[in-house]
Amino acid sequence: MAAQDQKLRTLYIMNILMERTDEEHILNAADIMQILKSEYDIESDRKTIYGAVDTLKLYGLDIIQVKGKASGYYIGSRSFELPELKLLVDSVQSSKFITSKKSAELIKKLEKLTSKYEAEQLQRQVFIYNRIKTDNETIYYNVDMIHDAIYRNRQITFQYAEWNAKKELSLKHGGALYQVSPWALSWDDENYYLIAYDEKADMIKHYRVDKIRHLTLIDQERIGKEHFNSFDLAVFAKKTFGMYGGKDERVMLLCHNSLAGVVIDRFGQNVWMFPYDKEHFKASVDVTVSRQFFGWLTGIGEKMQIMEPESVKEEYLAYLRNVLKEYD
Repeated sequence: MAAQDQKLRTLYIMNILMERTDEEHILNAADIMQILKSEYDIESDRKTIYGAVDTLKLYGLDIIQVKGKASGYYIGSRSFELPELKLLVDSVQSSKFITSKKSAELIKKLEKLTSKYEAEQLQRQVFIYNRIKTDNETIYYNVDMIHDAIYRNRQITFQYAEWNAKKELSLKHGGALYQVSPWALSWDDENYYLIAYDEKADMIKHYRVDKIRHLTLIDQERIGKEHFNSFDLAVFAKKTFGMYGGKDERVMLLCHNSLAGVVIDRFGQNVWMFPYDKEHFKASVDVTVSRQFFGWLTGIGEKMQIMEPESVKEEYLAYLRNVLKEYD
């Protein structure tokens, strides 16, 4: 046997165990010897297999030895257990911003983290779902570049696009260049959003990553840190509907008791709720007042009403009148 083959044998044995064994699939020394010969053209004997297994155990590989009639070895614990990998696969597959091609590539890599038998279960999951996926591969790299800008403490420039009636993405403001300081990425309603400070407007803004074009890191340090010292992304997401901007208001809602779960799901368990009468409770919530907030409220229907402030109530009534006017 060549000296190089002797050095590689232990690594090949590790690959064999990682790829072909689990609690339901066990390989004994003879099985491993046969695979080494047929696939790697490496001769071995039982003694060398036992020695390699001991070395891999010392290395930290969780190799379980089964004794008895069906004796052999299999990999016990791994970096990721099968239920964890299923969650990751489902997340990749259901993420709208990841293209079908990139999803398939990522899932194939995840399959390498378990045995080929358990990987079949991951592959079966892929075909269960039929969700709309983007065709824009640049989103994947935009997210990575934004993370890099945050890590390097650099500002970014980009062009921003919007959909038109021809189902085309056209650049906003004639292709004007946006320059902002990126501070966070947020996931909301199956879309990635960049949370950034806009120096010209002196405010925090958010942008859909799939609409960002020609993203570039520039050699200017980020600014606006003082705006993010007390910034809570979770609170920001709770009060912002569909990540659309608007003025922030504390709104008192009158809700039917059956809507307790709806309010808690939307605003979190720390939301202020107080009994109003036998069938209703009041909820004090911080929201970004926008058409999207009004749309959410309208979707719930007559069981939820704005009590105060009066200005938001009037704005909502105007919104409803404008909608009804279109149907007259």
